[in-house]
Amino acid sequence: MNSIQQLQSMIDKSNHIVFFSGAGVSTDSGIKDFRSKDGLYAMKKKYPVEYMLSSDMFYNHTEEFYEFYRESLNCLEAKPNIVHIYLKKLEDESKLEAIITQNIDGLHTKAGNKKVYEIHGSIYRNHCIKCHKDYDAKRVFNSKQIPKCSCGGIIKPDVVLYGESLSNDVYQEAIYSLQKADMLIVAGTSLTVEPASSLVRLFHGKYLVIINRAETLCDSLADLVIHDSLKEIFEKLK
Repeated sequence: MNSIQQLQSMIDKSNHIVFFSGAGVSTDSGIKDFRSKDGLYAMKKKYPVEYMLSSDMFYNHTEEFYEFYRESLNCLEAKPNIVHIYLKKLEDESKLEAIITQNIDGLHTKAGNKKVYEIHGSIYRNHCIKCHKDYDAKRVFNSKQIPKCSCGGIIKPDVVLYGESLSNDVYQEAIYSLQKADMLIVAGTSLTVEPASSLVRLFHGKYLVIINRAETLCDSLADLVIHDSLKEIFEKLK
């Protein structure tokens, strides 16, 4: 039995699957990941990318923050790929318990999945830091300067910047979904950024599968590890 057949067999035998997605899930939708040779970290900028996407950068160099944010994270036109579409199918079959994602691109929701825990937030949610009025993503990405609220306050994306804490409510819901899961599929993430690897270690179900081009810190814990293209894998699943 090859690795694809093993994965299919595990999916067929599971009824409460949780899917943990990282940046690699969205690359086939034309969105850059962080750590590959063509990823965001390879971009030559005035400051390191971690700082460009930090809370310190947002509050102290707001104009430069938004220049980088609009240039690098505008994925409004991106469409769900084969992985997102397959997960919608699993949810329709009542086999998918939830999706936990590090991605802020909203593609799981675009694909139609209902229970998605965006632990790093989403570009589609934005708010005024002064009066807390909500704004859509187009208001932010179409602005030529710092996007401002009607009250004069600065609009901030509801994404978790470096130096900020995760939403405790979303994180706790993600943990709860893991506790109910009989299968966890981790895909497109190196698991080097916390709390990713910590979440994986909280899973105590039957099958842990890790799918990533490169090795991850949790490969030794998995029942099945596949180092291959996500597109190649998910096109062969039924």
